[in-house]
Amino acid sequence: QVQLLESGGGSVQAGESLSLTCATSGDTSKRACITWFRQAPGKAREAFARILSDDSSTYYADSVKGRFNISQDDSKLMVYLVMNSLKPEDTGTDYCAGGKRCTLPASVYPYWGQGTQVTVSS
Repeated sequence: QVQLLESGGGSVQAGESLSLTCATSGDTSKRACITWFRQAPGKAREAFARILSDDSSTYYADSVKGRFNISQDDSKLMVYLVMNSLKPEDTGTDYCAGGKRCTLPASVYPYWGQGTQVTVSS
């Protein structure tokens, strides 16, 4: 059994920062890839950052590259996402999701947190 829980969301102004945490439990092999998805109002969930547990390799969508940083602790149970220079288009509900593969559509990820709201005002 794998459990994921996001925390750290909030409301900020453009240019400010937020740090999110995905706290995990269970077998890390079942969620070797942790991916952050954003669901903006009226839009589908879109992956914007991910990390592979085994080697800590990372991926960032072009829209957040250079602004966001994803990492994990030595236990590989805690995944951190530092979001800098936030923009209004970063607004949405952010979810961490776990799966055995990184390159998967949202519908295929078997493990999901409940989401945390991020609101960025102009």
